[in-house]
Parts: sequence; C-alpha cells; structure tokens
Amino acid sequence: MTTNRTKGKHPHAVTALCDEGSRLYVDALRTGRIARADVEAAPCLMEFALLHPDPDDANWLRPVPPSVALAQRLNPLELEITERRRASIELADAFEPFMALSAQVTASTHSITVLEGLDRINAALDLATSQCQNEMLTVQPSGHRPERRLIEGLERDRPLIERGVRIRTLYQHTARYSPEKLAYVDKFADGKVEYRTIDELVERLIICDETVAFIPIRDDRQVALEIRHAGLVGYLMKVFEFMWNRAVPLNAGAPYETAPDGLTDIQHSIAKLLVEGHVDEAIARRLGMNVRTCRAHIAKLATALGSGSRAQLGYLIAQSGILVRDE
Repeated sequence: MTTNRTKGKHPHAVTALCDEGSRLYVDALRTGRIARADVEAAPCLMEFALLHPDPDDANWLRPVPPSVALAQRLNPLELEITERRRASIELADAFEPFMALSAQVTASTHSITVLEGLDRINAALDLATSQCQNEMLTVQPSGHRPERRLIEGLERDRPLIERGVRIRTLYQHTARYSPEKLAYVDKFADGKVEYRTIDELVERLIICDETVAFIPIRDDRQVALEIRHAGLVGYLMKVFEFMWNRAVPLNAGAPYETAPDGLTDIQHSIAKLLVEGHVDEAIARRLGMNVRTCRAHIAKLATALGSGSRAQLGYLIAQSGILVRDE
C-alpha cells in the first residue's frame, strides 16, 4: 500500500537533497541501477530527474550521471541570467537619455518627493539609513506600535550603530511605561545612542546626516515627504534641537512629579491642551497615551478643580493659575 508520504513531495530543493535520497542515489551510481520499490521513501529522486526507468525492466531504475543532471539544472539558470543581463542593458539604454536630461535640471526641482504607500516609504528610509554616516535624529511619538514594527526599527538601526553612526531619539514621557519600548531601547544602550522623553510631540520626524528628512503628511502615515532642501532640513534640525534641549534623558527616572498644586506634569500638559481647545483624541495622540488614560487624567483634573462640565473645566483651568509655570 502506498503511503501519503510517498505520494507527496519532499519539502526541499535539489540543492538540499534529503539524507535518504542522497543515500539511494549513491547506491544507484555504484551498482548502476536500483529497484523501483526501494526508492518509494525518496520520491524526490524521480521528481528531480536523478533516476529514470530501466528500458529493459520496468521494476528497476537507472541513475542519471551527475554531470548530466547538473547540466540539466544549470542550463535554465544560465539562460535566465543571460536574459536578465540583456534586460538590464536594455533598461539602462532606455533611461540613458533621461539621465542626461536630469543632470541639467537644478537640484531644487527634486528637493521634495512625495512617497505614497508603506513599501515606497520604507524603501526610501532604508536607502537613506544605508547611506547615513554620521548622525540620525528621530522623533517617535509613543503610540502603541505592533511588535513587527519595533523589530523593523531594530533591524534598521542595528547596521547604523555597527558602523558608528550616532542616533538621538525623542519619545513622549509615556514611553517610559511601555515594556516594548524599554526592551527596544535596552538593545542599544551605549554612548552612540541616546534616548530622551518630553511631554508632548506632534508627529514623526527622521533626519539623516543633515541632508535628508522624512515627515508624514497623513494621519494614517501612508503618505510621507522626503525632503532634501537644505533650508528645510536645517529648519527641522533646529526644531529637533529645541525639543531635545527641553527633554529628559530616558535613564533619568520618571518625570511625572507632583507639583505643590497637587497635579502631575502630565496633568499640567493636558490642562494646557484643553484650554487650547483640543479634543480628547488629539490630546492623547500628542502625549502618546490611549484615549482612556487621557480621559482618566481629565476626570482627575475636573475633580481637583470642582468642575461639573467640560466647558466649565476649561474656564476653571484658565482661572486657577495652574498654567502659570508653563509661561
């Protein structure tokens, strides 16, 4: 009775012939033939055309010489390589006139590029980071990121660190309470990599070697700008340095201290954004927390100030003087 195993294909390529297949093929080469029944445990030998039926006896199989089997496998690969080389030459010839024209266009024409779709955004980021030699600056709002996104970031940063590139990253204070973020940061705990946190961030920012910057232009982050205009990149660097100088080193301990008025730093930040008219979702996004946590802090503010409504809360915050220390 034929088993399911003999009916199915071995899950390997000819370049990784299974042990049983290798043993039987050696036996067939030594003796000149092998019984068909003996190779049922290794159907790959027939699938890869390493054996063929004996013309004199259907119960036996004969081995295909290794040189012939190798040539049969190499021939389509060599044909594919030849075809790809031909296609690459034709492609280069087709674009050559455009390359010459592009060289005559001023660099400012290409100073801002719109990147649509995560694949194109990630490809541009990978290229920029692979070319980065000195320093990369990043602003990373602390909303929850899937584990795969953290792994992607880890793999993107690792080669930079190995070649001595300095990395400075800004998170919101809430990152201090994210096990995933802390585990990620712990991977790169040395002098070339610095992490700081600040109460409020607006959006992501990545700058490589003072030459190229990336910013998202849609909330779903499916569209981004690649900026190579020296003036704009310089301005974004000044914005980063302003925030960096106000931020707290990640290893300096929790910044949420309670002030004499009984409110924590994070509650002061929320109070300021409430007075500015931001809704709960916007406040949570800017401070890097979920909406439920944000509303819990708002409820504590309301209790502390004796507010009975959202409209009254904004008025009481403005009248209480608790925002004076932000001025």
